Amino acid sequence: MEYRHLGASGLIVSQIGLGTNAFGGRADQETSIKIIHAALDNGVTLLDTANGYCGGESERIIGEALRDRRSQVVLSTKAGLPVREGVYGHGTSRHHLMQELERSLQRLNTDYIDLYYVHTFDPTTPLEETLRTLDDMVRAGKVRYVAASNYEAWELMKALGISQRNNWAAFIGIQTSYSLADRTPERDLVPLCADQGLGIVAYYPLAGGILSGKYRGGQVPPGSRMQQNPGFGRMVDTSRLEVSATLASLAAEYDVAPAALALRWLVEQPQVGSAIVGATRVEQMEQNLQALTINYGADLQLRLDQATEGFRHGPRFGWYRLDA
Repeated sequence: MEYRHLGASGLIVSQIGLGTNAFGGRADQETSIKIIHAALDNGVTLLDTANGYCGGESERIIGEALRDRRSQVVLSTKAGLPVREGVYGHGTSRHHLMQELERSLQRLNTDYIDLYYVHTFDPTTPLEETLRTLDDMVRAGKVRYVAASNYEAWELMKALGISQRNNWAAFIGIQTSYSLADRTPERDLVPLCADQGLGIVAYYPLAGGILSGKYRGGQVPPGSRMQQNPGFGRMVDTSRLEVSATLASLAAEYDVAPAALALRWLVEQPQVGSAIVGATRVEQMEQNLQALTINYGADLQLRLDQATEGFRHGPRFGWYRLDA
């Protein structure tokens, strides 16, 4: 496992992180805890969750799993997207963020969060209020570092300017959808992060499983994201199935799994500190880590780049926002 600083900060993360949005849902508690422990045993240090994943069950299960291993991880969680009905159930106001931080700390069975994300931009709350609240969390010792998720480049740059002007704790990175099937961050986020010293944490690194090949031929495997969430089917379009087939062909040449090859391409990209990969089985998590053993060179990089150039300009694969 390789470990990297997230952007220009002092925070060090594993280049492969564990995504936990299936814990308490597609993966039960016993399985989820086994996956977490296996990930830690294999050198994964970044665990990624959110207050709304499986109704808070993901955070609770992580809290159980880390009772004796809290110091071994960089624990990240998020708030801002809807977690319950009503006007107080979402957003990045001081009221909501403070409330959700306390609830996350309780579920996670910890007194601090290593990396706290604003889960999305809130068009109804002044950025100054949001950023001052995050700074207060850091000064109180309940949060170590802060970051953004699902921000447009201009929103992120505006936030950085406000924090710098007020000498507040500033975002050290951004979590965004990024993969061979979604290269849209390269248009503006990657250059911005390079200029401002921010790191990228990539979610949907396998495009929800499309790049692993699980949906080729019209298959819908039991327990898959598409079976649990039929609305996900709209993402499994012809162009992404075609790149999945291309990836599978290249992977066969190099005798590696398509998912591992997709992950290796991603962690080689500039500004990417870590790729967050979910798992519902221990074996799945261990197979993903094979990405780190691939004999990866410039020729393979070029072939993957050329095969997926069109995904720099299409729509985002993942994008979660609040309505104005």
